[in-house]
Amino acid sequence: MEQKLPNIKILDEKDKRLHIKSKPATFPLSDDMKKLINDSLVYLEMSQDEKIAKKYNLRAGMGLSMCQLGINTRIFVVSEDHGDGTFGRYVVINPEIVSHSEELIYVGEGEGCLSVNRPVEGIVPRYARVTFKAYDIDGKEYTIRVREDMAVAFQHELDHLNGILFVDKIDPKNPYKNKDMMREI
Repeated sequence: MEQKLPNIKILDEKDKRLHIKSKPATFPLSDDMKKLINDSLVYLEMSQDEKIAKKYNLRAGMGLSMCQLGINTRIFVVSEDHGDGTFGRYVVINPEIVSHSEELIYVGEGEGCLSVNRPVEGIVPRYARVTFKAYDIDGKEYTIRVREDMAVAFQHELDHLNGILFVDKIDPKNPYKNKDMMREI
């Protein structure tokens, strides 16, 4: 039995709210916020299923920040497809980067974003490995180390919380600037 697609409205890049720095979340989270977090994860997981994505005309997404839903709070979720029908679910509240690698990477085919509904040329430098300190849905602090594509996803979502879209990080005059100083993933 297929799940019902959550009713989620993602803001488009033209919406000025996407360029506002989000405010820290406070605990305990409301039941509405907890439901929205779960709905966001379900939406991401459904968007990563080719049949469901085609049926609902969804673009595949790995992460979603609450600011993309018009809620100015420092929460993002990431759903990692394990390739076997299961997903790693990450709820990241009030995140901070604790440490990061010196090595920089970029996504070869370019980053995408559920708020940017157009093809974008260029690369975004990201740290290859990042350690984050954050809080879970119950307000318990944790530390997580992410690498490669997960590191890109976490940094992309953290940028959202700081009012930055990935397109803002691409040099319009030289979209592949310093490419030779980074590793492609």
